Amino acid sequence: MHLRTLYRTRVTWALATTAMLALASVFTGCGAAPMPSQQMTTPQAGNFAQAVLLFSGTGTSPSDVSAVEAILKGLGLAFTTVNSTQLDAMTQAQLASYKLLIIPGGNSITIGTNLSTAATANIRNAVTQDGLHYLGICAGAFFGGSSIYNGVDLTSGVFFNFFADENKGIHKEPLTIAFPNNTALQMYWEDGPQLSGWGSVVGEFPDGTPAITEGNSGKGFVMLTGIHAEAPASWRTGMNFTTPVSADLSYAGTLIQAAFSGKPLPHF
Repeated sequence: MHLRTLYRTRVTWALATTAMLALASVFTGCGAAPMPSQQMTTPQAGNFAQAVLLFSGTGTSPSDVSAVEAILKGLGLAFTTVNSTQLDAMTQAQLASYKLLIIPGGNSITIGTNLSTAATANIRNAVTQDGLHYLGICAGAFFGGSSIYNGVDLTSGVFFNFFADENKGIHKEPLTIAFPNNTALQMYWEDGPQLSGWGSVVGEFPDGTPAITEGNSGKGFVMLTGIHAEAPASWRTGMNFTTPVSADLSYAGTLIQAAFSGKPLPHF
């Protein structure tokens, strides 16, 4: 269904060498096979201050791009999709003319290696210097952290490991995510990260590691999630969920609205 790499070595920053960092950054994220680039006109800077830029380029999962589009349409948020070539061509100013950049699930290595270092630098600068907000979903969360595979590094050098079940040979499953108001939702997880070491914790995996985090990166607001709240009912085939899909989709809207407005959600 998609490329997977195994991450087995946990390292500390104090002892990390270049080789260790290379291992630590082998992230595939979640989702399906890479999405082919679309033929579109490169977005130009303009009246996009209230709009969302949704990345749909090489390495993203087509089904996750569609799932995020459905949530955005339901919220009534204007959005523009952009592929890898188009994102490469955008300047920092053009990126900053948008309110929110969303990087969905897929393969974070493929996403990063199919963008130029100038593109990731422009994203980072648009967030930290100009206040563009960033929402990274699964592969987008890996990509938003520190990675030798051309990650954006909105986390001041923090990289992320897979959630522990990856090491048990599990690649997708329903997981109960706990929230600080003593509520929980069972959500779809597929090869996603746990987000220890950065931001405030909005939701926790069953083992207590962060599933959703938020925080500021310079002037921008960043939200990262290791699960797929936006997963449609079709993704649940063969799995038993205690939470109705409508509840998860509603929470996906909450995440997007929070990222769009830059307003933090309750956290632990």
